[in-house]
Amino acid sequence: MLRSRIQKVVELLLPRLAEKFGLEIPSTFTYQIEKPKIAEHGDFSIDCAFQLSKIFKRSPWDIAKVIFQLLKDELERNKDDIKFIQDVSVARPGFVNFIIHKSEWQNILIYVKKHEGIYGASSSGNGQKVILEYVSANPTGPLTIAHGRQACLGDTLANIFEKSGYAVCREYYLNDTGRQISLLGQSTRARYFELLGEEAILPDDGYHGEYIRDIARAIVVEHGEKLKQMDMDESIAFFSKFAMDYLMRQIKEDLSSIRVNFDEYYSELSLKGKKIDYALNCLQEKGFLYEQDGAMWFASKKLGDDKDRVLRKSDNTYTYLVSDIAYHREKFERGFTRFVNLLGPDHHGYVKRLKAAVDALGYEPKALDILIVQLTTLYKNGKPFRMSTRKGEFITLRQLIDEVGADATRFFFLMRKINSHLDFDLELAKEKSQDNPVFYLQYAHARIASLLKYAGQKVGVDVDLSCLIEEDELELIKLLHEFPWTIVQTARVLEPYRLLDYLKDVATSFHKFYSHHRVVTKDESLTKSRLLLCDCVRIVIRNGLQLLGVSHPDQM
Repeated sequence: MLRSRIQKVVELLLPRLAEKFGLEIPSTFTYQIEKPKIAEHGDFSIDCAFQLSKIFKRSPWDIAKVIFQLLKDELERNKDDIKFIQDVSVARPGFVNFIIHKSEWQNILIYVKKHEGIYGASSSGNGQKVILEYVSANPTGPLTIAHGRQACLGDTLANIFEKSGYAVCREYYLNDTGRQISLLGQSTRARYFELLGEEAILPDDGYHGEYIRDIARAIVVEHGEKLKQMDMDESIAFFSKFAMDYLMRQIKEDLSSIRVNFDEYYSELSLKGKKIDYALNCLQEKGFLYEQDGAMWFASKKLGDDKDRVLRKSDNTYTYLVSDIAYHREKFERGFTRFVNLLGPDHHGYVKRLKAAVDALGYEPKALDILIVQLTTLYKNGKPFRMSTRKGEFITLRQLIDEVGADATRFFFLMRKINSHLDFDLELAKEKSQDNPVFYLQYAHARIASLLKYAGQKVGVDVDLSCLIEEDELELIKLLHEFPWTIVQTARVLEPYRLLDYLKDVATSFHKFYSHHRVVTKDESLTKSRLLLCDCVRIVIRNGLQLLGVSHPDQM
């Protein structure tokens, strides 16, 4: 693509630039190739002069003028590797700008069409093994809308990483042991005895939702009264496992309904014993553990945490952090070199302690990205809305999906920055109008599919693209060229909303073009060229919606 071609030209000039100033340019030197903020300045701009000013101890403007002259000299030589550049210019305080030949932009359409199924893909990830852990809700109740937002964000990021050339694993960390699972079993057991007409006491800190009765009813149907005679410990273990399995089936069904599926469900229980012992031994050998007040402490403060953390309490029970440390060590042991965790807003304190744990284990803390996903408020008619739930417990993900559908659920969850609170407009999500952003994109795709069907001819690449000279046409082509770059940048900053905004820009640009220009005309050459342009827009919107996990209907 054009950015990589500009990069090759600039990098060939860097040694000559260094010679001009009598200094070496470090091998780690980087610069950005961006679109100029002022369109009149050209198609692309580089910030080399700003990045080199400290190295050369000269003003960006002085450096930019030298880069400009070197490029001008190359253009005069008219070598093949620079012919795609029509002209260059320099702008204060130090930007060097590029204007690309129209024919190069027009040929982008041929590239898009020829690479239709994979357009947008790149090898920027170089096959790096990345594991994304998200949702990981305790299997003690139905998924909430908070879990739903994490699910859609995590799954979309995984799609984007794959498209960018990473080797991706989607993982759900299954908290299948500990006090909360025991309380689940006790709560289910109490409801079971209650259904059989026996007196039962529900734990005060147990689970009181109506869904616990549903699980108990399923147990009665399957096992009748024969479980009444079980030993208490055996009984709680049975009810815990039955309830957890029941809820995990429900969780998987709800996630599948919004097209979220995992490669692995990693069991916390599997960490018990040797894996936890090994992780603690690693910390001990590196001098990060100490005893105080009958407890074992992790000296995480010296690694950037706010304070040291308890790992083993005075009653000899481990804290949750112990399993987290062993789990992250296991990720490294499985060969992953990058980790992305999506956590709820009540986990802010986990960021520094997990970074410290990774550091203490001897790994690079920068390998771990922890994203805190903010909460969602549902709105209806401009007011916060609480859906009716059984006993008013909480709003489930299933209720939201049933209300607005899978496409709107996914799309709306992705519309804001991860660390921003999300206002979810239920009425807008259900609207069949262009005010609804997901409908707007799907409508653009369907409109083009309908147009191509109406034209009644196969779209090919053997066309004369020189007739695509209108400003609206070139604007649209330039946007299509940005698709692979947008995906790479979205993966870099870990913010799916950027891809949504890009796709909305593509749809807006297409509607603008379509409203001002006829596609099927008496001019056969112009018709074929514009049909190819429209089909390339369809390809980009379709490929983009697939990354978002949203459908792309051909008719609406």
